[in-house]
Amino acid sequence: MQTTETLRSIRPLVALIAVIWAIEVLNQILGHQLNQWFGLLPRSFSGLIGVPAMPFLHGGVSHAAANTLPLLVLGGIGLAVAPRRFWLASVAIVVISGLAVWVLARPAIVVGASGLIFGWFGFVLSLAVMERSLRALAGAIAVVVLYGGLIWGVLPSAAVQISWEAHLFGALAGGVVAFLLRERPPR
Repeated sequence: MQTTETLRSIRPLVALIAVIWAIEVLNQILGHQLNQWFGLLPRSFSGLIGVPAMPFLHGGVSHAAANTLPLLVLGGIGLAVAPRRFWLASVAIVVISGLAVWVLARPAIVVGASGLIFGWFGFVLSLAVMERSLRALAGAIAVVVLYGGLIWGVLPSAAVQISWEAHLFGALAGGVVAFLLRERPPR
């Protein structure tokens, strides 16, 4: 019974990854025109469409592949830590980090699920600090052991094709969302 519930709970996460890959296939066919049409372009009114679209668009197969495992693993950990709050947290992370990128990032089209990945990273770590529950602490330990090196991705990078801003604002958004959605212990 537990296995069936676990599989059912990760179904939306697997569907999210499948949608990302379906869009990447279509984007390949269209010569990555979807990125031009729907990518996040900072401080451009038309670029606002990229706030919700950015996590679904990628710069190529290698970019989508590089995000797939972290999406599955960090998403799975996030689901385990905060199953009732996870999808609301995910939407909030995408919106908050996307708007921050739109306002503050360099003027270049930004695509990819890295903001969401870093958001889940920040969300799980922040919940552990705020809630101090066994579940949140175990999730944070798993996140640090598996993806602790992500912290370096929030630092400015000379690589123009990498949006360190999306990484930074994703992690910060995860912390803000954890604060807003934290469970307070009963009095």
